[in-house]
Amino acid sequence: MMDLQLKGRNAVILGGTRGIGRAIADTLAAEGCAVALCARDPAAVAACVTELQAAGGTATGASVDVCDRAALTAWLEAVAAELGGIDILISNAGAMAQGFDEAAWRANFDLDLIGAVNAVTVAMPHLQMAASRTGDAAVVIISSVSATSANTADSYGAIKAALIHMAKGLARQHAKDKVRVNVVSPGMVYFKGGVWHKIEQSAPEFFRKAVARNPTGRCATPQEVANAAVFLASPVSSYTTGISMLVDGAVTDRVNF
Repeated sequence: MMDLQLKGRNAVILGGTRGIGRAIADTLAAEGCAVALCARDPAAVAACVTELQAAGGTATGASVDVCDRAALTAWLEAVAAELGGIDILISNAGAMAQGFDEAAWRANFDLDLIGAVNAVTVAMPHLQMAASRTGDAAVVIISSVSATSANTADSYGAIKAALIHMAKGLARQHAKDKVRVNVVSPGMVYFKGGVWHKIEQSAPEFFRKAVARNPTGRCATPQEVANAAVFLASPVSSYTTGISMLVDGAVTDRVNF
């Protein structure tokens, strides 16, 4: 078993109570990280923290609206003080708004993009301090395979693409600080209560055709995406920065030179 060298690191996860975010929290905790997570639902946050602690992990969390800059800033600073720094930032919060109307654009822009911008801005000094001590700190942003193509003018894919562009610039800007910035871009991810589970229930034929387009013939599990994110967050991948790792079962046909 590979040692990801994560024991004793402090990780922050935006959107960490379900799906991909929860799988990342579980995996980081199992690898020995202290985990701080946020989401909007206070009951879900409390349950997640309790379960992580019951499994033997160090965990804390709070109900935070990532779109509220002041609240997000206050929480991140409090986490840094409580844990003694931030080594890893995972930006996973997403609006999942679809369409071209202004409401969809604003929802995706405010939560996915500006939420990540504000989180990186606040966390970066802490990440830089952590990297100066240990030689490596990391930001991992969860984007989407939807960023890679455009069949219609949809706000979701465009905002997810903006995250990849931002991450590349941050990676180059902070390479000298030993702070790495990478992206994981998942394809269809299936879990109970998730988007594709709901689509399966409400539009089974559409769901069947969507799954059939993937060469693997299935969706990803949250854990499969989490594995990629945790690897990129770990010192084991210390020379990897500025990439968007597709975890899509080869549904895209582009060549990633």
